[in-house]
Amino acid sequence: MGDLCANCVFFLACCSGFCFGSPNRCDEVRKVFQLRQIGPNQLLPLSPRPGSDLQVCMSKNLTCCTKKMEEKYQVAARRDIQNLLQTSSSGLKFLISRNVAAFHDTFEVLIRQAENHTNAVLQESYGDMADQAVGPVRELFTDISLFLLGSELNVDDLVQRFFDALFPLVYNHLINPGLSDISPGYAECVRSSSRDVRPFGGVPSLLADQIARSGVSGKLLLQALHLGIEVINTTDHLQLSRECRRALLKMHYCPHCQGLTQSKPCMGYCLNVMRGCLASMAEIDNHWREFVRSLEGLSARMQGPQDLEQVLLGVHTLLHDAVGHAQKNGPRLSAQVHKLCGPPSRRPAQSGSIQRSSSRASIPLKALVRASGDSLAIRRRDFLNSLRLYRTFYGGLADQLCVSELASGDGLSCWNGTDIVKSYTLRVVGNGIKAQSANPEVKVKGADPVINQIIDKLKHVNQLLQGKSIPKLGSLDQIETGSGDTEGRYSGDCDDEDGCGGSGGGEVKRKVSRVSKLSPDVTGDHKHHHHHHYPPADDSEVEGRSRSLGLAGAIWVLILPCFHMLLAL
Repeated sequence: MGDLCANCVFFLACCSGFCFGSPNRCDEVRKVFQLRQIGPNQLLPLSPRPGSDLQVCMSKNLTCCTKKMEEKYQVAARRDIQNLLQTSSSGLKFLISRNVAAFHDTFEVLIRQAENHTNAVLQESYGDMADQAVGPVRELFTDISLFLLGSELNVDDLVQRFFDALFPLVYNHLINPGLSDISPGYAECVRSSSRDVRPFGGVPSLLADQIARSGVSGKLLLQALHLGIEVINTTDHLQLSRECRRALLKMHYCPHCQGLTQSKPCMGYCLNVMRGCLASMAEIDNHWREFVRSLEGLSARMQGPQDLEQVLLGVHTLLHDAVGHAQKNGPRLSAQVHKLCGPPSRRPAQSGSIQRSSSRASIPLKALVRASGDSLAIRRRDFLNSLRLYRTFYGGLADQLCVSELASGDGLSCWNGTDIVKSYTLRVVGNGIKAQSANPEVKVKGADPVINQIIDKLKHVNQLLQGKSIPKLGSLDQIETGSGDTEGRYSGDCDDEDGCGGSGGGEVKRKVSRVSKLSPDVTGDHKHHHHHHYPPADDSEVEGRSRSLGLAGAIWVLILPCFHMLLAL
């Protein structure tokens, strides 16, 4: 009877992973340690040993781990999770960064298109005057491009500068044409008189207003997308707390110490650990959902006077109205210029000739309007349709990692932090900081200050996107993308036990610059629909399931030698 009991104890020990069927019982652990490049093989004991010196992977059984191995496993566990975080967000990050680049390119193409469009219309209507206007037109659209892509240019100034340069040309060719061009000195006087005589009526201020309104929407879209990338960079390099790192070690690698290299954590156990580790990240969820909805709202408002494409491709119409206004008021303008600059001073006759002017009816508007189609609107729509799939990304990240990558499949034996069991029996907590007070696996002290900082930025940009907090002249934050590569910039109670170098307490500091003009009309309330979508499941989910199926086979591999030994008794 005593022998039978001893055999039963021996059998149970086998089930716990200490009957490897080979003289060297830590072989499998050694292989995995080497395969995953966790550390040098010399750290492994040749055979199971008492683990009294272990701090996390403690067990009553003999162990294949040493204290040095445990330290290496902790570093590996953190590395594994950070790699998983970066892999999980890579699709979202690529979507946003690709579209930032695409919007930049589309703006540039649109600017060049609008410039060519404007030159073509001027050429058709005003002939030789248009040839001399090419330079000012080029400068106008270059300035608009710089404004859209973040330069601190004042829209009123850049538009006025263009019309100042245009006035001597209009005066010379259309208002007071002569046998030759006016002299450079006289042209300069005419140019400087432009702001006093206002030859183009209200057109300059109208064009400046349209560019500012539509441009601010375009700039805000780009700035918001840069912030989106900064959010992802921040969460990709989340500094894990000491409690979290120990929990990850216990979940991922403590089973290895018992020879269970193929085991996977129970689903409930995995959820507790991951929800605890990513509790601060889950706090981003509501603000990220609002960010996506706010981008949709901004896009919906980018129509009419706020549609950048319409505004740019319509510059020629306003320009034609401006020149028409000057021609209509020709006698008055001519008298005012004469009063300010004296009679026209002209170059020698042979250097110029009388310039022709055509009627405005000759402009081939239909052939030129909408030359580029709705490229910006289509690109925005396609981007937002894709981004919508990631609305719940931060709220469901811990769960997604457990389901698709980390945890054992339903009905399979699994690791509960201590043993291989049929199911996890402790309470499973929810997502977010508050829910973690009852977490049996990870103690969460509070929110991560760096995550709080990025949440504040999201709140701010959401207000701007919704038009609720449109600031006055020059006070919209130009948020730069954070690289997130230096761990020392991120928080977390880092210690030396796993070689974490930086102080980790410093706040991330961003350079803040300003844009020149914001229109208070970037507003509008829109109803938003709340649907919960995950990004489409990919092959990793299927692979995760198939890997978990390997656990049952691994257990049988461990147990079968024991059956042979029992039968032989």
